[in-house]
Amino acid sequence: MLTLVTESSKQAGPAELRNEAWSRRDLPAWQKLEQHASQMRETTLGELFNTDPGRASTFAIEDLGMYADFSKNRINTETLALLVKLAEQCGLEEKITAMFNGQKINVSEDRAVLHTALRAPREVTIEVDGQNVVPEVHEVLEKMAHFATAVRSGQWRGHTGDPIRNIINIGIGGSDLGPRMAYHALRQFSDRKLRLEFISNIDGAEFAEATHGLDPAETLFIVSSKSWRTLEALTNATTAREWTLAAFDGDTTAIASHFVAVSTNTDGVTEFGIDPSNMFVFWDWVGGRYSLDSAVGLSLMVAIGPENFTEMLGGFHDVDEHFRTTPLERNIPALMGLISVWYNNFMGAQSQAILPYSHYLTHLPAYLQQLEMESNGKHVTLGGTQVDYQTGQIIWGQPGTNGQHAFYQLLHQGTKLIPCDFIAVIEPLSELEHQHDLLTANIFAQTEGLAFGRSAQELRDTGSPEEQIPHRHCKGNQPTTTLLLDRLDPRSLGSLIAVYEHKVFTQGVIWDVDSFDQWGVELGKLLADTIIDELTADDAQPMDHDCSTTELIRRYRTGRSRK
Repeated sequence: MLTLVTESSKQAGPAELRNEAWSRRDLPAWQKLEQHASQMRETTLGELFNTDPGRASTFAIEDLGMYADFSKNRINTETLALLVKLAEQCGLEEKITAMFNGQKINVSEDRAVLHTALRAPREVTIEVDGQNVVPEVHEVLEKMAHFATAVRSGQWRGHTGDPIRNIINIGIGGSDLGPRMAYHALRQFSDRKLRLEFISNIDGAEFAEATHGLDPAETLFIVSSKSWRTLEALTNATTAREWTLAAFDGDTTAIASHFVAVSTNTDGVTEFGIDPSNMFVFWDWVGGRYSLDSAVGLSLMVAIGPENFTEMLGGFHDVDEHFRTTPLERNIPALMGLISVWYNNFMGAQSQAILPYSHYLTHLPAYLQQLEMESNGKHVTLGGTQVDYQTGQIIWGQPGTNGQHAFYQLLHQGTKLIPCDFIAVIEPLSELEHQHDLLTANIFAQTEGLAFGRSAQELRDTGSPEEQIPHRHCKGNQPTTTLLLDRLDPRSLGSLIAVYEHKVFTQGVIWDVDSFDQWGVELGKLLADTIIDELTADDAQPMDHDCSTTELIRRYRTGRSRK
């Protein structure tokens, strides 16, 4: 039996996980990396490939059903050795162990961080406050599977006895981005007789469009809100409740057949009218952006079936074990995190592009945007001191080849350093194989062009007019990482997501920040609670805002004919 819990993990508290007060910049490896970066800035990818003919194999790792090509990054063996040394000096391996053992590494909220427990096999023991959490994880997974099977088979019926044909996931943040992204990625594995829609935006237009033309008698809402107090989720859930009741002449007993909840707040769910037996729980050691493989993924499980969902969990776990046990110099997510630190903190990059060459991965850049920017967009260390270096990157992107006709011009000839992750799939999911070949040719061409560009002499040799050469010249030297997946299926999707989860964890350890809280998000919610009352009151209320916010509120009230 694999047991991850240790005696030290039972005894360690959050204070013991805090780092000393000095800056990461004082670490010997950090200082050596700063010196090394001054040399590497003057070294081009062309020079690196010319001096190392075996570079393509030296800087590539094949594992987990994927081939990770790091060779087109502006690094050499010394760079990687120094980055691994930095990871060692930051205690990365010890903190990996702490996370998997259930230590409370979310120090600001005094919580464990155990999304890895959501995909752990039954025989694993992972303890939080002395309790093995794995059995209750599998208990929820079994309940989810029973429910998903009932809906898919037609056993679950609506209020009038009609089978469910439409499922609408209501959530926000991770409760929306995760299942939305994964559903689109796995459409070919879904039951096409079921229609799955997503509502997250508090803008009522999204609700109106998602429900347009649907029959309430055949529609099931899955409402995901851990606290059952999230403004967007509860607003949309209340609207959905009214929409449903209007179809059944206000009969509140209809709610039990058309609503289920993913939450921890039994009282709130019951008050809403949902039968507590139709509530699927998760835990405070699951962060929203890490919750796809919890009950938050219920709508996805209904769409693709319990067997495929289990396969996805297996992919997550494959990467968990790789991250936990593989030496850092061959550890795919650790290296991705360290290389991103290299560009962010030593080479002056401000952002990173995520460029999946798959229509099915359309929503992956937005999903990873939340995962990374909400996790590591922090300005203080674990100990609460101000950082004196850059932390979270700006994550953005779009699927290829669409992006090639939108922003690749800036990548090839702009003035900014933007490392790019290209994601390709070997086995096509459509029957149009010739188009898949063309798609793949484009991704390989882009990474080659970004790395090596096109020199002025090459342009002259091909007959370009001299006056055009400055405009057509592409200097290259733009770094890329390519992840080449064998196929896109539930298991490989789980692996891909977990790679990025652990990449983000690696970054957070190096930057000495809490990657698992999001207090900045809370500020906007708090202020909105005050302003909504001021926008909707019958009479103007006394306001205590800056002059700009006050004037905006007044103009809105005037436009809505409120004095």
